[in-house]
Amino acid sequence: MSTAPLRLVTGDDYGVKIDHASSVPLMNSEAQLKSTLAALAGVDAVGLEGRCAKLATRSIKKTTKLAAIDLAISMVDLTTLEGADTRGRVRSLCAKAMRPDPRDLTVPSVAAVCVYPDLVAEARSALGTSKVSVASVATAFPSGRASLKVKLLDVAEAVDAGADEIDMVIDRGAFLSGRLGEVFEEIAAVKEACRGAHLKVILETGELVTYDNVRRASWLAMLAGADFVKTSTGKVGVNATTPTALVMLEGVRDFAELTGKLVGVKVAGGIRTTKDALRYLVLVNETVGSSWLSPDRFRFGASSLLNDLLMQRLKRQRGAYVRADEFSGD
Repeated sequence: MSTAPLRLVTGDDYGVKIDHASSVPLMNSEAQLKSTLAALAGVDAVGLEGRCAKLATRSIKKTTKLAAIDLAISMVDLTTLEGADTRGRVRSLCAKAMRPDPRDLTVPSVAAVCVYPDLVAEARSALGTSKVSVASVATAFPSGRASLKVKLLDVAEAVDAGADEIDMVIDRGAFLSGRLGEVFEEIAAVKEACRGAHLKVILETGELVTYDNVRRASWLAMLAGADFVKTSTGKVGVNATTPTALVMLEGVRDFAELTGKLVGVKVAGGIRTTKDALRYLVLVNETVGSSWLSPDRFRFGASSLLNDLLMQRLKRQRGAYVRADEFSGD
């Protein structure tokens, strides 16, 4: 770990010295970083899972369900991350992102289209001046197994091609080995390489083993400058779950109370149905409140979710289910 001070966004309650004139806190060692994270309260797994189970029984009133579905649509990062992706597929995805249902212009556009770095320019061209953002995975997604130099080049190329948002993966091996300063510095370096693009930090929660690790990783990412913390790459066996999302939501809530900085949460991997999406919206509302019920603060990383949201939206309007083939498969 370098000897230069680590710049953290945190508060005096965690033993971090803050330059109140500039609001840029300083941390001088990896030991201090570890002490800060060790001071976080442990997660009560039974209580956490019990709360998620209870919130899963909450229902959204029929009169507000359509609005909730539209909100969920507006929070989708419409994603294609396959080795067989083509320019044509990306352009088709961008068209759908801007007008999810071409027959109904009241359907909101999605938040972003998420692609690999080499396809960012194609997405940027296809989206033009629309309000849909271009997001790109980077830093040797999904494994994160590359040198920092390679990772930063990955980010720079995506930003140069027009990416508005970067989804990076942390080095889980370094985190689980206790090399927290290394993880911190990598996130901070990527944040700088983003040059104003929003940074979503993927924790790959399915590989972090414990809820306590999810909490520590969330805080580490936020301290290093993340604009969003994200559950998963969608490329491992266990991806987003409501308990891990709840840990992360509690983290951004507490971080905001301590620092005043609002950090978003993105859940990704395995979220395919409207019922799934609405459960997460309930979780958000009950944990961090309506301030996070916005694409600026909460996202779904998904490919198949959008079609189900559109199907359920039409069902609300027509009173009957529609066929899946009424919508494109992109």
